[in-house]
Amino acid sequence: MKLAKLHDGPEIFHTIQGEGPSAGMPAVFIRASRCNLHCIWCDTDHTWNFENTPWPHEKDNSPGYQKHRKDDVTIDPTPAEAARIIVAFGCPRVVITGGEPLLQEDGFLEMIHLIRAEIPECAFEVETNATRIPSPAFHEAVDQFNVSPKLANSAVPEALRLVADALAFFAASPKAWFKFVLSTPADLGEIQTLRTRFLIPRDRILLMPEGRTAADIDRTAVQVSSICRDLGFRFCDRLHIRLWGDQRGV
Repeated sequence: MKLAKLHDGPEIFHTIQGEGPSAGMPAVFIRASRCNLHCIWCDTDHTWNFENTPWPHEKDNSPGYQKHRKDDVTIDPTPAEAARIIVAFGCPRVVITGGEPLLQEDGFLEMIHLIRAEIPECAFEVETNATRIPSPAFHEAVDQFNVSPKLANSAVPEALRLVADALAFFAASPKAWFKFVLSTPADLGEIQTLRTRFLIPRDRILLMPEGRTAADIDRTAVQVSSICRDLGFRFCDRLHIRLWGDQRGV
């Protein structure tokens, strides 16, 4: 498997789930490297924004920022090696994030089976951009899909970021929850359009205030909570940003 690298090993860490329906629960995160989308504001660009790639990023003009050397930010453990690291934490919840995990479905499915052999009660979450439909075996093995369709503010062409068959699949899945970061009125219009087009249940839509710091989140949190109240969506805070900001591996 191709995973993001943290220090000298894979980006696997024991923490608290910061957002989504299981926010606040202890979990082990494992971060896939590689993504099929390249969002201009992505906060995990070390999974795809490699040297000699053409994609822009909002940090391009920041002093000291440069595209990542692939070998410096990628590591290739086997599913068994990743499973051993995760099992050692003894935590019964694993969040497979990225990047885009569904690009490496076979490896993660093998890892899930190995972990469940040691921790039968372990629950697995997968964070996905909803551009790929999981196989029946993978969908069966995963307990929860945290689905984050990308909006126009990602600067990704619509034909790449909105895959109708995949969105319809997740909208119909009882395992899927849809998460959106809300920053502008235009974002809300897009979310409403997606909900209507793909029949996404209202009670499975979570809205989160935009921000890379707690102060940023606080500026719009009350407004976002009011929108959720009025439209029947679920408000979701972003605990990881409040606790650790932009820091990786916590």
